[in-house]
Amino acid sequence: MGAKRLVAHVKYLFDLFKATHLSAESDKLLIRLEIEIDLGRICKKTYETDERSFLLKALFRILLHFNAQMDPLRNSFNPNKHLKEEFVSNLTGSSILEIVSLSTIVPALIVLRHYVCAKGLYGPLHAKKITSKKEKDGTIDGRSWRIYMSTLVMDFLFIVLPTLLFLTVLAEWTNICAICLILLLLFCIGDKRSGSYSERGSDLAYSVRANVSAYRVYMMIVTCLCILAVDFTIYPRRYAKTETYGTGLMDLGVGSFVLANSLVSRQARNVSSMKWKTVLQSTSPMIILGVGRLIFTSGVDYQVHVGEYGVHWNFFFTLAGVSLLTSLINIHSRYCGILGLSILIGYQLWLSSGLNEFLLSNERANNLFSQNKEGVVSIFGYWGMYLVGVQLGNFLFFGNNRRTRMRVWILAVIFWLSTIILDRHVERVSRRMCNLTYVAFVLAQNFQVLAILVLSDFIPGQKTSVIEEAFDRNLLGSFLLANIMTGLINMSVDTISTSSITALAILVGYAFILSILSGFAAFSGIKLKFW
Repeated sequence: MGAKRLVAHVKYLFDLFKATHLSAESDKLLIRLEIEIDLGRICKKTYETDERSFLLKALFRILLHFNAQMDPLRNSFNPNKHLKEEFVSNLTGSSILEIVSLSTIVPALIVLRHYVCAKGLYGPLHAKKITSKKEKDGTIDGRSWRIYMSTLVMDFLFIVLPTLLFLTVLAEWTNICAICLILLLLFCIGDKRSGSYSERGSDLAYSVRANVSAYRVYMMIVTCLCILAVDFTIYPRRYAKTETYGTGLMDLGVGSFVLANSLVSRQARNVSSMKWKTVLQSTSPMIILGVGRLIFTSGVDYQVHVGEYGVHWNFFFTLAGVSLLTSLINIHSRYCGILGLSILIGYQLWLSSGLNEFLLSNERANNLFSQNKEGVVSIFGYWGMYLVGVQLGNFLFFGNNRRTRMRVWILAVIFWLSTIILDRHVERVSRRMCNLTYVAFVLAQNFQVLAILVLSDFIPGQKTSVIEEAFDRNLLGSFLLANIMTGLINMSVDTISTSSITALAILVGYAFILSILSGFAAFSGIKLKFW
């Protein structure tokens, strides 16, 4: 039985219900069935070899959902929970080449924006850097609100909006667009280099800090866009998190957060270690956020993909666990790389000896460890990554800055080669376990982004746009705001049944509001601090 024929049969079945009050639901359920069929093709399940079997299973899931929807006793804030969980499950990811292209586009847009600013189109606004203190007139650096917001909107149109389009409607053009952007970027650099330009030591130090900040902002913007976009059908399934093995764009999220924190950590800066009281104070916000997210998802019956971290574990608990382990075993930055690599190799040997089968199995005993096995065990991988990042940060950004650009490019190439070799000969990339190959994958992608961003050093003038300053001042605040907005939109909109045009409109509005609120907080001198 073909797909069209099955849908026709189901439509006839639903037509029988139209004599009752169920007519409004029938069309929605037909859309869901078509989504299930399309999802089967994308996920490369048994659709091609056993079409009838797969379609009947899809129909069965839809009818179960239909029954749950019509249950008069059901009272849930999120009636589409199981369908949304299925929508982000059993995915296999994208290709490494496509990840390379995606990782090229956004940093290239940021550097091109710097070039436009250096041309003087918005020079006066970029002449001064935002500070955290208000002046007497209630503005920052005496700049008017109107000029500030107009430039913020220009940054949004130049950086955020194209990024969103490449993650959705332009996803099939990423490889071509990445090549075009790199060629354009090289042309712009050549244009600026044709003039006289010398680099002083103080300028170089500032440039390094600006590049690291731009890298952190890149990571935050892409993360904030993806966490909502993934719930819509307009977002390619191959960009979502993989179930077991694979290289999805969203797989890079948690690893990039851990690495970004390590590169600028106290240890990387050779700052004296904190006392335990201070450690607990700095870690407790992550624990509080983790508990808060757990309570929220349970209270409103929000969709949770159990295979991601486990039943109760989440992203914030992973960050807190890495922070506590790093503080518990505190060593000098020059030895962090050796310790981190030793942990990663030992952990990989443990995985290869059979631990990976346990972590990837669907069996869970009635204890906290088994129910959260992915989140708990993967901390060893993230901890090893953090320690390696500490030494890399100390080596690249807090020592002699003269050769930073060349070092970043060399490391990016080395990490990509390591990823390919490990993926083929050791174990495939797995975010779920945070294996050695995944760590190399995260390092490769992040250093590729940094390698492109350091090209802005060849462009004289301001190295930071307004939107970068806005997000950089409130990285955690922006992320929390994005999570809250994502939750509200998911609770009020049936994201899976939404048309592409409506989905794109929602995503653009969400990204614009997030950018404006982040800019308003930066302009007003507001910075989220727990204590």
